Amino acid sequence: MEQTRPTREQAYDLLRKYNKSDSLIIHALSVEAVMLHFAGLLGEPDKEKWGIIGLLHDIDYEMYPEQHCLKAHEILTEHNLPEDYIHAVQSHGWGLCSNVEPIHTMEKVLYTIDELTGLIAATALLRPSKSILDLEVKSVKKKWKQKSFAAGVNREVIEQGANMLSMELDYIIGETIKGMQSVAESIGLKGQL
Repeated sequence: MEQTRPTREQAYDLLRKYNKSDSLIIHALSVEAVMLHFAGLLGEPDKEKWGIIGLLHDIDYEMYPEQHCLKAHEILTEHNLPEDYIHAVQSHGWGLCSNVEPIHTMEKVLYTIDELTGLIAATALLRPSKSILDLEVKSVKKKWKQKSFAAGVNREVIEQGANMLSMELDYIIGETIKGMQSVAESIGLKGQL
């Protein structure tokens, strides 16, 4: 069967088919928004592709947590997604649950910001406003240093990704916040602002 590029709507339907958890859907929407934001920053002509890969990156996580990134290959192949989409999705787990290395800029961005969106969301929820709209980089950096805060967030992966991209960590944090701000309401981080 021929590989086909999914529309955003098809990608979202596919995500919902394999994920029922609100928190996983919110995470997917956060990553999608940040990927779209970085695609714009980097002048990528195919922003939609970046967004769709962000949306689908954890397609297998809810149903197959023990086979995360491996099952994704099977699911996405079954739905005739292009090989480069599948490679990108698998590469975000590089060194953790996948041996597929992020090669392209898009893959390196996904690898870097995936964990970071979790740290940023957790930081925003602690604010009096419970909002991402007034969140600053320095607040995230403060929480970054507290290893017990959002302990599940792998800070080494984020740093490794920043190095791969040759970008300053503060810059990546700032732009990730901006990407998430663009969907503040749909990810539940509009808060009281």
